[in-house]
Parts: sequence; C-alpha cells; structure tokens
Amino acid sequence: MDFISARINMVDCQVKTNDVTDPAIQLAMRMVARERFCAPARAFAAYADVEPEICPGRHLMRPRDVAKLLQAAKPRQGEKALGIAAPYAAAVLAEIGLNVTAQEGDARAAAVLDQALEDYGVALEVADLKTPIGSDYDLIVCEAALQQVPAAWIAALKLGGRLALVERDGPVGKARLFQKIETGSTSREVFDATPPMLAGFERAPTFQF
Repeated sequence: MDFISARINMVDCQVKTNDVTDPAIQLAMRMVARERFCAPARAFAAYADVEPEICPGRHLMRPRDVAKLLQAAKPRQGEKALGIAAPYAAAVLAEIGLNVTAQEGDARAAAVLDQALEDYGVALEVADLKTPIGSDYDLIVCEAALQQVPAAWIAALKLGGRLALVERDGPVGKARLFQKIETGSTSREVFDATPPMLAGFERAPTFQF
C-alpha cells in the first residue's frame, strides 16, 4: 500500500474539507506516519475515515476528528503538552513543535506505540490514566471519549491551559475545549464526534431508592 499517497489524500479529503485551515496541523498530518500507531494488522485502515484498532479496546480517533480537536486547542510551538490515550495526536503535536509526553494505561497499547512515539520525539509513560503524569501543561488532549472529565486532568493544566476531548453519554458525543481559570475551568462545545469510549471513564452511578 502507498501510505504516502494515502496520507496526502487523507489531509486533502478528510481534513481540509472539514474546515481545518491551520497550515501547521495540515503539514504535521502529512508528515506523521499514522499507520505506525495502529496494530500492524490494521495498518491498511490508518487513513480511512474510521477508528483503527491499536490493541483490543483501544483505537485511534478519526483523522477528521483529531484534526478539528487540535485546531480548536490552538497548539503553539514550544508549549508543554500531554496526550492521554492520544498517541497519534501526541506525534502530530510534536511535529508542530510542542514538547509532548504520551500517557497510556495499557501495556499492550504501549508495546505497539513505543517505537513510533520515540521516533517522533514523544516520551511515553505507562500509568493509570486517571492521574496525569506531571503538571503545569499548556495543553492536554485525549483521542477517546469520556462520560465524565476527571478533575485531575483539569488540575494538571497550568493557569490558562487547555484540555481538548470528547464527552459522550449516548450515541453522539460533543468535542469540548476546557480552559483552566483561577476559579476552576470554562468549557465550550466545538463539534459532534463519536469516538469509542475510554474504558474506566464511565460516569459513576448515582444511588436511587
């Protein structure tokens, strides 16, 4: 398969056509070999409009969705970023010029991703995803959907830092951009998206009589 041509076609047909106009994001997505972040047997699907599998229970976000999510977050060269269950986004951010750490909670995913992340200059940490590695991040991004945003993720941002992810409690989720402020955080909806849920981040059940 001609992955280089597929990569260019992905940007032209899935990214540009969905109002992603940031030239740095477009260029980075042309440069990052998305097929290296999939399970080897799923590399053929890396550039399709799907969520290819990394390992059982873990997937990459659709190209259109990750591009729109990053554009909403407005990454800037030199910023400190964390990709939580977001390996492809982490590599794209590193290609743009951010200082990026990737955090994975599944050793099986880490085994698939380790070399590719290293080659793009991204440090990989394997740890419980509910507790971010480090603090004072300018930007945190997640490629999976969550029912409820952990307070620890907001706490790991520096003042003014942004968190980009998808909240989903049904068939369709909402990509949201959070910003840390002195009194907590603000957020706004960006677009509709339906990435797979991140295991372990379901909303806690409420007690009912």
